[in-house]
Amino acid sequence: MNKENIFSRGGIPSKKAKSNYFTGKVIAKDISAAIKPKNEKIYHVTFKCGTKTKLHFHSGGQTLIVTKGNGSLSVYRKLSTSKTNFKIKKTKTINLRVGDCVYIPAKTLHMHGAATKKTDFAHIAINSFPKNNVEPTTTWYESDFQTKVTQRLK
Repeated sequence: MNKENIFSRGGIPSKKAKSNYFTGKVIAKDISAAIKPKNEKIYHVTFKCGTKTKLHFHSGGQTLIVTKGNGSLSVYRKLSTSKTNFKIKKTKTINLRVGDCVYIPAKTLHMHGAATKKTDFAHIAINSFPKNNVEPTTTWYESDFQTKVTQRLK
């Protein structure tokens, strides 16, 4: 077997993260671009001091593997049928530490990121394809993280 089909050498390119999807600065490395998996997108994401994602869900499941610092994952329930402006309720918060691995099912409303404003937090995110040959998508929302979503982000 040709080694080029097994190993990828060199640096992993950074993927420009849309700043309006996070509460602060993030650095995302697109592992998928280097290894070209067929059924998922893989990123190494670093959240700078206190940064978190905005509220969102994925079309396929997502696995997070913590590589640095302390973080948290909060899961929410949507309380109405509106697609852009609706009430939410936090149903679960999980503290994350180096080595932790969590799975978030498809279409589960959630947010994750650094637990404190004093240290960075990083994880590998594996976003599974919802169906063969269908790349995963993420739907993002502006919210207060407590009771309401005010808009869907583009």
